[in-house]
Amino acid sequence: MHSQKPQLMYILPNLFTASSAFLGIVSVIASIKGDYEKAILWIILSLILDGLDGRVARLTKTTSKFGVEFDSLADLVAFGVAPAILFYLSIGQHFGRFGTLVSAMFVVFGAIRLARFNVTTGTYEPNVFIGLPIPTAAIVSALYVGVYINYNLIGFEWIYLIMQCVLAVLMVSNIRYPSFKKVNFRQAHVMRILVVLVIAFSMLYLYPLESATIVMSIYIFYGIIRTTFMFLKNLKKESE
Repeated sequence: MHSQKPQLMYILPNLFTASSAFLGIVSVIASIKGDYEKAILWIILSLILDGLDGRVARLTKTTSKFGVEFDSLADLVAFGVAPAILFYLSIGQHFGRFGTLVSAMFVVFGAIRLARFNVTTGTYEPNVFIGLPIPTAAIVSALYVGVYINYNLIGFEWIYLIMQCVLAVLMVSNIRYPSFKKVNFRQAHVMRILVVLVIAFSMLYLYPLESATIVMSIYIFYGIIRTTFMFLKNLKKESE
């Protein structure tokens, strides 16, 4: 009995990963049926499960090479294929082969992002991501589609097409994004963090789609603006 317990512990985080991939497929089916709101919801739930698998593995000390590879394959389904199908069926199909190309590019660049992450893990500081993480790109893409449907933004499809291209390129870029994996919860900051979280959850309660879209958009643009600022700063130093 004692020899079986560790084996069962290894199953737990992988069960979360499998559930994340499963919800990714459910999202694809919902998109095919034209139920885009449910498709978005399944991607968000998939993200929650994806966030739990790594934490459960670390808490139970059951991290493994198999788990890392399985997680990447599940991520490609849930955060590569699912949002790409959602985007294509809601917006991309209006642009024919170009819409197909953009949707496919999102999946291919997402796969490159995952492969690069697996290869380079441990070679740079743990508090940043090099390139936009594929779950973030997936959620942003899904939320933008949600805004498009909710506000009936007919005529803005070209902007969405460009944004989807930008998200794909950001995944394979060298732009650094904060990971929040090692947030310093010092006693002095507890009250400040609590106030911010209460305001954030209040806004999410009142305007869930809009609030989440704004927060995620700020995160996306933060990386771009920071990188542009650092580039200009280095350029100025070189000219001097």
